[in-house]
Amino acid sequence: MRSRALRAAQYVRMSTELQRYSIENQAAAIAAYARQKNLTIVRTYRDEGRSGLTIKGRPGLADLIDDVENDCADFGHVLVYDVSRWGRFQDSDESAHYEFICKQNGIQVAYCAEQFDNDGSLLSSIVKNIKRVMAAEYSRELSVKVHTGQCRVASLGYRVGGPLGYGLRRVMVDEKEIPKGQLAKGQRKSLQTDRVRLEHGSLKESAVVKWIFNQFVVERKSYSEIRRELNDAQIANHNGRPWTDGMIPTILANENYVGNIVYNRTSRRLGQRLIKNPAHAWIRGAAAIDPIVDPDTFAKAQKLLAERRVEIPEEEMLTRLRIILRRRGKLNSRIINSTLGLNHVSSYVKHFGSLRKAYALIGYTSSRDCDWIDTKKRWASELTDHAARLAGLLKAHLSFDVQMAHGGIGIDVEGRRKVTFLVARQLTKRAPDHATQWKVYRRNIEEGLLAVLRLDKCNSTIQDYLLLPSQLKAGRYVWLSDVSLSRHQATRYRTLEELGAAITARLAGPNRAATTKQGPRNKRERSHRTRTKNVRVRR
Repeated sequence: MRSRALRAAQYVRMSTELQRYSIENQAAAIAAYARQKNLTIVRTYRDEGRSGLTIKGRPGLADLIDDVENDCADFGHVLVYDVSRWGRFQDSDESAHYEFICKQNGIQVAYCAEQFDNDGSLLSSIVKNIKRVMAAEYSRELSVKVHTGQCRVASLGYRVGGPLGYGLRRVMVDEKEIPKGQLAKGQRKSLQTDRVRLEHGSLKESAVVKWIFNQFVVERKSYSEIRRELNDAQIANHNGRPWTDGMIPTILANENYVGNIVYNRTSRRLGQRLIKNPAHAWIRGAAAIDPIVDPDTFAKAQKLLAERRVEIPEEEMLTRLRIILRRRGKLNSRIINSTLGLNHVSSYVKHFGSLRKAYALIGYTSSRDCDWIDTKKRWASELTDHAARLAGLLKAHLSFDVQMAHGGIGIDVEGRRKVTFLVARQLTKRAPDHATQWKVYRRNIEEGLLAVLRLDKCNSTIQDYLLLPSQLKAGRYVWLSDVSLSRHQATRYRTLEELGAAITARLAGPNRAATTKQGPRNKRERSHRTRTKNVRVRR
């Protein structure tokens, strides 16, 4: 095996900007550079369709830095096409920070298509920093140009970004306004000359929208009452799921239902925090779609929405909360949301940080066990640490490509999810004669193994480990006990080392527990069959 000094990893990234930055073109240029320097590329980290503004949302670069920091890198060089592919970080120091992490661990970063050698000389340092600033400035200039163009397109009545409302569809049209077909969720137009217009969905969906406005404006029903009737009638929302209280005011405030396209109500420039823009900055494209709701009805709905949204000082919010506590003797989300005169729970969270902080300000302590909320970050870090340790163990014993999955709690082998780490908390409230149970949030995991950390009765330390298949019965949570382990096909291990050895054995070869196919029966076995007396059947 060649020494680490002659081994290299390549990092490739493509957003959606230019074809010359495609993954294949970058890989070809990097391969030519590696041949010239007599380097062997042993690993590839890639981010496809990812913005270079931050490291967030770039699992390829995150895995690269993680491998370097955890001494899991079996290479001495990182090859990148150019400075912009490393990232268009708005703070050039952030770009330098990730490169310094590599350098600190003895790994050299090389920019293959640049006209300078990244050798730390005065000239290369100056040019490299200029390139970093130029990459960031390119993103800023492009952001301004794109936003200006989108505002113009929206003013002409075309749809620009944002999620669709209930009962609406996106239709792609060419420059002559000839429809080219509907766009499904996640699909985008490909040609710059094409545009996207809105059109109505089914007649049933339009009738539901009209019914919502009628119930709110004429019948004066609350969000909860409207939501409850929709769900009782088994009418799904536009995502195919039950309705929530927050969806009703969103429908009522959507100007698409009176034929208007509204853009720039909110903005998020260069991955920064989402901000709400003032009304005078909104862009409207009038008569972009036939109205579903009468303009007078829509105007009445907006007036009622404005009357319902009353700004109350924080001290007044707490005073009303104290009054309800004195009347009801306790507080919870259901009581707060169903009591007239009280703000919604989300409003208390927005003003005070959390519902518990609002409770503390009025001297109330909830009976709900909130220890899981307080320790959530700790156990999330513990899961990431366990996944990283197991990944290092698998890389040392297996010849497969082992990568940390996006989110840090899973492990992918050859591009497929193989192991996901979860935490199971022990239930403290149970009958004396009931067996000890643990509750685990199983997430939306459909493949691989579930490595579960079972906590002790204080939920402060790890008691043992369980290994389960992901093909469990449907449901958000899984309840585990010592009695139910066989039913869940779970195997118990005392330490992480034992768990790692079991997982390594399963991934190293075929599953020995799989049933082998039975061969054909021999003649002697066939001769013992009971012969029928029915002549027709024998023939």
